[in-house]
Amino acid sequence: MNTKILFQSLILFFLCLVSVQAQEVLTIEDAMKIALENNFDIKIAKNNSTISETNVTIGNAGMLPTATASVTDNNSIQNSSQTRQDGTSTTLNNAKNNNLNYGVSLGWTVFDGMRMFARLDQLKELQKLGDAQLKSTILAKIGQVNSAYYDLVQQQQQLSALDTTIVISNQRLTLAKNRFSIGKASKLEVLNAQVDLNSDQVALLRQKESYANAKILLNQYLARDPQINFKVSDLVAVDNKLVLADLLSLAQKQNPVLESQVINKRIAELQLKQVKADRYPTLRLTSGYNFAESESSLGFTSSTSARGFNYGFNATLNIFDGFNQHRNEKVAKLQIENTQIAIDQQNLILNTQLNTAFQTYLTNLELIDLEEDNEAIAKQNLEITLDKFRIGTITTIDFRTAQLNYVNAKVRYSNAQYEAKLSEIALKELAGNINF
Repeated sequence: MNTKILFQSLILFFLCLVSVQAQEVLTIEDAMKIALENNFDIKIAKNNSTISETNVTIGNAGMLPTATASVTDNNSIQNSSQTRQDGTSTTLNNAKNNNLNYGVSLGWTVFDGMRMFARLDQLKELQKLGDAQLKSTILAKIGQVNSAYYDLVQQQQQLSALDTTIVISNQRLTLAKNRFSIGKASKLEVLNAQVDLNSDQVALLRQKESYANAKILLNQYLARDPQINFKVSDLVAVDNKLVLADLLSLAQKQNPVLESQVINKRIAELQLKQVKADRYPTLRLTSGYNFAESESSLGFTSSTSARGFNYGFNATLNIFDGFNQHRNEKVAKLQIENTQIAIDQQNLILNTQLNTAFQTYLTNLELIDLEEDNEAIAKQNLEITLDKFRIGTITTIDFRTAQLNYVNAKVRYSNAQYEAKLSEIALKELAGNINF
């Protein structure tokens, strides 16, 4: 009998061990690493950044010559007749005619009012803009992963709190049944204890549902199978040493949205340079080697051919275009003015967001300390109440009140930590300073 019990215990132990090992412990560092590798939005942003980098070439800026090879072959079959000046005529049916031309041409714009140099600089700025947009996407997605991760930590802490209250409610029901069996309590006390236990079990089921959904959401952000099971750390470490002045300074240097606005201004300034290039002449060198051959069944010449090298240059200058040049320059200057307005607007928005988020951050830090004290007091109160309930000196209502106060205190403490962490993440995201 003892051997059978021991064997069953070993089987149960190994089953529990396998279940625990099946759940990986996902750290926040691992979550961010997986997101950087898998997240679809980050992948798209990386590809867009690579496209911007690939476009930065002197050929794309128009600095290199272009070479073109061409072949043209025209054939015809016609019924032809010719009448000469002396009155004689010639007629030929199904006369074949052939014209063949092929060759290579080379063109090179050697001066265009410095447009090509401004275009190259603009391509470099567009690459920087792609990098800034990639950084913005990464910060947003990493912030999203952090928020989802610590929400899961909070859900896990609330599960633990509800597990605790289930244990306490079971103890209460057992005590109530014992007191009822010896005649020291009424059936009503047992029923109340059973109802409260059932309510706690319903709350636990609801919390398990929220916890499972939070896992699925985090798996979505990590771009992996929603069915992957894992656990998260129970610790929420809040950085309580953030300084507003430092965050404002970092935001001016690192915030990707503000950085994008500054780059857009430089792009607009380079666009104005390209528009102004139309005021200057454009000089283009041309050369090529061509071969031409023609055959005709009817006519004075039955065949001709020519081949050789040609070269030259082409120069153009815009003298008058209906004041379009003036209009284009005016529009380009207004675009520069708009980008400066956008920079000023983004600066104001950024400062407002940082100041608001920092005030929330300070409040949440104070709430952490307050709710931590409240949890300790509620725990002590519950322990005293439980002792008194065992000896029958307090009512079930007083006990239930102390029990709910403890659970609510744990939940509020968990919420305070979560909200403070969200404030920290928001501040670091605005400052462009999330570590990943």
